[in-house]
Amino acid sequence: MNAPAAAEPTELTARPLQLRGSRIARAVLRLAGWRVQFDGLPARQGVAVLYPHTSNWDFVVGLLAKWAVGLPVTFWGKDTLFRVPLFGRWLRWLGGLPVRRHAPQGAVGQMIDAMRDARDQGRFMWLALAPEGTRARTEGWRTGFYRVAFAAGVPVGLILVDYANRCVRVDSFWRLSGQMHADLAVFARRLADGRGLRHHLAAPVRPL
Repeated sequence: MNAPAAAEPTELTARPLQLRGSRIARAVLRLAGWRVQFDGLPARQGVAVLYPHTSNWDFVVGLLAKWAVGLPVTFWGKDTLFRVPLFGRWLRWLGGLPVRRHAPQGAVGQMIDAMRDARDQGRFMWLALAPEGTRARTEGWRTGFYRVAFAAGVPVGLILVDYANRCVRVDSFWRLSGQMHADLAVFARRLADGRGLRHHLAAPVRPL
């Protein structure tokens, strides 16, 4: 008897949710020699992962790309940062969500609850993060993004920040299988051709 096939994520090819972005942000990117490839979202809630993350410039490029396509995203930040006058307001304006690292349910638990609430109420909420967690070389991805997406029942979007071609590409969207190693193996194949600014610092796409 043949062994059952390993579970894999399901690609979501339909992208019915279209957005309107900023022409100014697109113009700034063009002047810098960058472009964005994006043709919509599969749902109003999800988790977007940016890869690779090897430089502080990734934040600048990613922020311009977010404005260029009109994608309002949420990102994690230490709650103490949001207490700083003006800076905290600026972080919230950008989409920052304060998390208490020592809360009983942790940052992941807080985000699962927030994402479930958004899904149940039909509110728009996309969490964006770099699963490497740092610009320095690591041996894999932190898995909080996976736990949030799977527990909340929302898709994962793969966003490639490619300095070789100066392109931010929203590559694909996936419904997770629950088999983390198998899912990340698929993601690794989809993201294999991207080059970070300091690509030798890019982490392999596997659980840390």
